Amino acid sequence: MDSILEVQDVVKQYGDYTALNKVSLSVPKGSIYGLLGPNGAGKTSLIRIINQITMPDSGQVIFDGEPLQPHHVQYIGYLPEERGLYKTMKVGEQCLYLAQLKGLSKAQATEQLQYWFDRLGIKGWWNKKIQELSKGMAQKIQFVVCVLHKPKLLIFDEPFSGFDPVNANLIKDEILELKKQGSTIIFSTHRMESVEELCDHIALIHQSNKLIEGQLTEVKKQYRTNSFQVGILTDNVEGLMYDITQKFTVGQTDFKSLNDELKLEVQLGNTTPNELLQVLTGRGQVTHFVEKIPSVNDIFIRTVTEK
Repeated sequence: MDSILEVQDVVKQYGDYTALNKVSLSVPKGSIYGLLGPNGAGKTSLIRIINQITMPDSGQVIFDGEPLQPHHVQYIGYLPEERGLYKTMKVGEQCLYLAQLKGLSKAQATEQLQYWFDRLGIKGWWNKKIQELSKGMAQKIQFVVCVLHKPKLLIFDEPFSGFDPVNANLIKDEILELKKQGSTIIFSTHRMESVEELCDHIALIHQSNKLIEGQLTEVKKQYRTNSFQVGILTDNVEGLMYDITQKFTVGQTDFKSLNDELKLEVQLGNTTPNELLQVLTGRGQVTHFVEKIPSVNDIFIRTVTEK
């Protein structure tokens, strides 16, 4: 798969502190790429390098097949975690100014702004000052400024910060639509449920080093434990537990259910799901049988704590 962005052995130091230690990443075109890591891992340093706010000490960044150059900024949209709007400027005036910095003519900027203001339901905000807006309202303006020049690469750093659930869902839908239209998106967040919903590729940086990178489904396969959550209604718990522990490793678990069943987590080992089902159905009525697939949150915690 072609990459829109390749980070090759990038090193960034601040004095004696190493923020990035020979980090290499490849962001496929048309993907939503989750850039994950604890606070201080090096994510922000990498994002600043991609946006040419700072430069790497060594290594290089390739953008759409070319070494990263100043003119590439017009093909990148960046929504920073710390918002950067001028509080005393009017919304419309500021959006036009920032759009023209990204290479749009005033007419092009006006057309795009009308489209986005209508799409996000903010047409009445044109003459308001940023300082008159709530955090969530200002966030919508920042989002519009980020996307209106139709960049090839969008970088969203905590894009849902400040949003209520309704508006967070609205922006999530817009991100998915942007992907559908061909944009590539780097998505940095601490909200693992958002990564599950949006991302098809992820990378995890911890203590300045990349620990994980790949397609999300493939990463999950690497961390699967071959375990199943089981719910069973039985009149003979003791007999069931005897049978099941002869072949499997068994523990307690919990999941939402309308039944008052016995809930177990069963690790198969070298056996098969069919063998487990055969034991279960011989002792009761199976009400729940689901593989326990590791979540992004599980993978994040396990990787970071084991390092």
